Amino acid sequence: MDALLDKYADEGIATIESDAVLRVQPFTHMGSASELVNSFGGRAQYLGALQALERALYAPGSAGG
Repeated sequence: MDALLDKYADEGIATIESDAVLRVQPFTHMGSASELVNSFGGRAQYLGALQALERALYAPGSAGG
């Protein structure tokens, strides 16, 4: 999640919402895209984690929102 947050800070929300984000550094050093998604428990859980990250970033009073 930290790497996704760093990528968001560098490139914006559209970048981390793309499946292609898992195919670039630093993610390629962590494993394949499917391994990374599976580390969340599957695609549904990965997408849920992204949605939770977005809600936290854009919540009123948050540093990102």
